Amino acid sequence: MTNENKTKTKTPGFSRRTFIKGTGAVAATAAVGGIGFSAGMPDVVEGAPVDLSNAKTFTSSCAMECLHHNLKGYVVDGKLVKVETGDDQTKACLRGISRTQWVNNPDRPKMPMLRTGEKGEGKWKEISWDEATDLIVTKIKETQSELGNQGITYKGGSGNFGALTNGIAGAFFNYIGGSTPIVGSLCCQVVTTTMPPMLGTRYEDTRDTIQDSKYIIVWGTNPAVTMQSYFSKYQDAMSKGAKMVTIDPRLSETAAKSDEWITILPGTDTALGLGMLKIIIEEKLYDQEFLLKHTGVPFLVDKATGNQVKAEDNDTSYMVYDQISKSIIPHDQEGISPALSLAGTPIAEQYNTVFELIYNEAKIWTPEKVQEETDVPAGTVVRLAHEYATAKPAMIVQNMGGFQRTEYGSYAVGVQFYLAAFTGNFGKAGGGVCDAGGVGTTIKVNAAIPSPKPQGEFGKILSPKLGESILADTPNKIGFMWVMTTSLMTQFPNTGAVKEALKKIPFVVVVDSLMTSTALYADLVLPCTTIFEDTNLLANNRHHYVQLMEKAVEPPGEAKSDLEIFTMLAKKLGFGEAFDKDPEELIRVCLEGTGITLEQLKEGPVCPMPQPYIPYPNGKFRTPTEKAELFMPMWKEKGFNPVVTYIRPNEFINGDQALAEKYPLMAVQRKTNRTIHSTFGNLPWICESTRSKAQVLIHPDDAAARGIKSGDKVVAYNDRGEHHCLANVQAHIKKGVVALENGWWEQQGGSSSYVTNDFVEPLGGGHSCNNTLVQIRKEA
Repeated sequence: MTNENKTKTKTPGFSRRTFIKGTGAVAATAAVGGIGFSAGMPDVVEGAPVDLSNAKTFTSSCAMECLHHNLKGYVVDGKLVKVETGDDQTKACLRGISRTQWVNNPDRPKMPMLRTGEKGEGKWKEISWDEATDLIVTKIKETQSELGNQGITYKGGSGNFGALTNGIAGAFFNYIGGSTPIVGSLCCQVVTTTMPPMLGTRYEDTRDTIQDSKYIIVWGTNPAVTMQSYFSKYQDAMSKGAKMVTIDPRLSETAAKSDEWITILPGTDTALGLGMLKIIIEEKLYDQEFLLKHTGVPFLVDKATGNQVKAEDNDTSYMVYDQISKSIIPHDQEGISPALSLAGTPIAEQYNTVFELIYNEAKIWTPEKVQEETDVPAGTVVRLAHEYATAKPAMIVQNMGGFQRTEYGSYAVGVQFYLAAFTGNFGKAGGGVCDAGGVGTTIKVNAAIPSPKPQGEFGKILSPKLGESILADTPNKIGFMWVMTTSLMTQFPNTGAVKEALKKIPFVVVVDSLMTSTALYADLVLPCTTIFEDTNLLANNRHHYVQLMEKAVEPPGEAKSDLEIFTMLAKKLGFGEAFDKDPEELIRVCLEGTGITLEQLKEGPVCPMPQPYIPYPNGKFRTPTEKAELFMPMWKEKGFNPVVTYIRPNEFINGDQALAEKYPLMAVQRKTNRTIHSTFGNLPWICESTRSKAQVLIHPDDAAARGIKSGDKVVAYNDRGEHHCLANVQAHIKKGVVALENGWWEQQGGSSSYVTNDFVEPLGGGHSCNNTLVQIRKEA
């Protein structure tokens, strides 16, 4: 879709003044002492005037793990000169409108780059694509000969959710026989493993009805930054009388705009949730009708086996105790009255209900005990429970927040679902548990290239243990690694081990559009296109619209799309016919059966979701029973309590005491509005309008004890490594806790992930960056 634009407007030739004016960063920085945000970003940022009367316009979208804003690009004489908000329900943020500087970045690699020095030394020579692909094919075959396909691994990530990107990589590596998978999202792994068995689906969200809520708990997340394009909906709810409470050790941008900021010790969120649940149960503030009709809390559990009781040969026919017939019968039988508690019944010696098991875990968490464990005042616990249970509809906003990136984060996720279920806050406008959600909940987007099954046994590398696993050759020795759409050196915990792993692997290929921190440790860097430089489809679980990403300009030098790169390799490996297809042909394959056509997308984004979208309408969940199933057999199979319980973290101020004495500060990670993980992080406009150095937020008392003042160069360190940053001394963080910033490049001083905990969350396989202990000192 190319159109002639007949108006004159301004295009970004940003000065620091005009860019900051556009983003509203100055005012927000004054408010919360950090990088600012704007709840409503401008459509166009002021800049130098450019004649756009003959400009052609193209549409695309921010394709990384973001809100997937639709973007309109203006092209003059073959050059992208301006980006603004396109036809969409959300506005582009400062990162999206900086896309012109990414596309036109003079430092982009333009040819394949072969390492000539030591890894990390930055010495390269340009080679041709023919030489590069021949070398890759040789290295793949050498690895297969020496180590089998088990010696090959690849890692994609959230840097590009386009349908013709990561999925095609998976197909390619399966075509060569398979590879050792790297599994587990660093973003939301324990939400991903907890939500489907409990509620039936993943990637549901409540964004369409936030403004209808009467009470909003923002729990360990920061929608003013991570949902900033529609943060106005939170403000709309508050303007209508809703109360918003933020639970966070840090005075985040969201906490600064909330009615109440509740500080908490990192990793103790489950104890707070159970304490609230105790009050809700004991004071009968729960919605009994909803619990009986729409949840599995009346299901019987055999005390002898610890398993739920089912009718024979029927996985969905859980048994309950019917108070009318005084007998055990299937839960879905008509005309029954299931018991929540078995007290006083003849089967109480043999069985519990799930309700009773949940209450047994909650009842020990008196307000005083919650205060002792979490540092949340007892009176606040009581009031929070009362307010949440009685203000209907009420919403918990988790959005994959930091509370679940902890040592037992699955339980923290589960207790939030418990609270919503017990109070009947599912299936209605203004209620629910907010999370990322999008078109994948209502349509099935097909794989662009069908993938064969890998051959053989491969084991798996757990993402939090990436560096350690490769160094230890577990489960397999790795001889060849392909990295795309992610930067291992900025995101993966225990970054020092990741760096040594990249050095150890004989041949590492990094595909990227910039020389990232990870590219520094590659053997071969392949230059790829970015948005507005190729044709792609965005139909993902972060957005409610399906969007066409159009090619607007030619990429620099000989940069190629991921599809082109894999097609070249596939041809040399003998299966080119599966990949050698036009992007539009593959997009049509992706859309088959969705009811959406490529022609529709050329006219603009298409929303296949009901409007407004309400997850689990009227309490109908997508589990086999159509009920919220709050007992988790998968937890039991792993040796853990199948209902939510609290386990104190090990790397915690009240955990391993020797470790806590050595490293007495609890570190949490914060996301900033300057990057999406690490993407955009090196663009001059971004650095100008925010800053180009990492900070650590530290309480004045903790800073004074270490002789640290704001602006001092400091080092956060532990046994895993060091993170160099600047001190930001303010009372916007709980005493004893520091906030490190996610996403800084090696070229900017290095990632905070050098120090983060690489413990694998045992229930769901997530990582535990927010259970990290550090010490901080001034730079020598």
